[in-house]
Amino acid sequence: MKGHVRQRSKGTWSIVIDAGRDPETGKRHQQWHTIKGTKRDAERALREMLHSLETGAYVKPSRISVGEYLKQWCHSYAMMHTSPRTAESYQSEVHRHLIPALGAIPLCQLQPQQVQSYYAHALTKGRVDGKGGLSARTVLYQHRILSEALSHAVKMGLVVRNITKAVDPPRPKRTRFTTLSIDDIPKFLEAARQTPYCVLFSTALGTGMRLGELLGLRWCDVDPGSGSLYVVQSLYKRRRVCQFIEPKSAHSRRQIALPSSLTLLLHQHGAKQEAQRILLGKPSNGDSLVFAYADGRPLDPGTVTHAFARLLKEAGLAHIRFHDLRHTHATLMLKSDVHPKIVSERLGHASVAFTLDTYSHVVPGLQEAAAARFDRILEPDVSKMLAKESESSENLAEHEQFESEPPGTRTLNRLIKSQLLFRLS
Repeated sequence: MKGHVRQRSKGTWSIVIDAGRDPETGKRHQQWHTIKGTKRDAERALREMLHSLETGAYVKPSRISVGEYLKQWCHSYAMMHTSPRTAESYQSEVHRHLIPALGAIPLCQLQPQQVQSYYAHALTKGRVDGKGGLSARTVLYQHRILSEALSHAVKMGLVVRNITKAVDPPRPKRTRFTTLSIDDIPKFLEAARQTPYCVLFSTALGTGMRLGELLGLRWCDVDPGSGSLYVVQSLYKRRRVCQFIEPKSAHSRRQIALPSSLTLLLHQHGAKQEAQRILLGKPSNGDSLVFAYADGRPLDPGTVTHAFARLLKEAGLAHIRFHDLRHTHATLMLKSDVHPKIVSERLGHASVAFTLDTYSHVVPGLQEAAAARFDRILEPDVSKMLAKESESSENLAEHEQFESEPPGTRTLNRLIKSQLLFRLS
């Protein structure tokens, strides 16, 4: 394969690749590509194309733009391979930020420096309302969306490589979430008893379940005999319509052991709920929701979060999110020396490493406690080692004292020691 570069106009270059002649017609085949930039950029693109042709990795450039591809990817791929909430979030970021900034660029001509420039602009002036920049966490989220989309484009043969691999996204600061302290929990539970959501709030605190998982919990998912419940579905509200979906990941489908006090509380709640449903002429069944309105309709997530915020205010407690009850549960478990593996399983995390990375900074005593526990384990061996070290130090001190004596004194000491040994023998 051979090729050369021609200038078409200022800042525009044509790459001409000679693909040989047709064996049947004898006609010469040439491939023309347009590159914008400097001559050096065009020459580099020519070398990459020739290398791709020789190795069989060449992808014929498509006229599709970044914006057109991202729209197709959101509807054909993201909707099928992610949860409804995630797919909706992807579409929001794509249409509000990525398409306005990068959408007009041809997909095959998207360069790392263009994406890097967008990140820098987004951090300073990226907000839609024009009142400043986006957070580093939001820009990192957009980077992950774009990277996932371009990885799919590589699989589909639309581009040769994922150029986001050459881009450095911003590094957000670690989020410091707020939790209920151990002293605040009795006050919180006492205030919760005065609301219709007492059992719901207590279950959130005692299990670490997400709000959607709690609102999707059915009585057939609760096993009083074993004192546990199973997370198999979640309630999701989209465009004012509530629907039940599968948990967000395979690890989110899990079994959670219940404290005995919470098991009793759920039993009392079930009996009271059944009595109300019978009065309404709508007896419950196995698929009935644990937390619902009197007529069996699912609770609205927004209503629950507003009631939670109002409870904290009336109780004189610091404001936290409903999701922070999940963080409170995890923090209490870790502070009580529950193994991180168990905490990770209760929360439905993908790995123990993620659990420790998320909560290690809110439990500063874990490292010190682990070090102290290690010393207690090795205490007998350490005592023996210290005794040997002490004996060695005494011998070394005696040897150093002996070596520091004058030669004559040293000889006299040897004679005295030999006489003592002779008499003792």
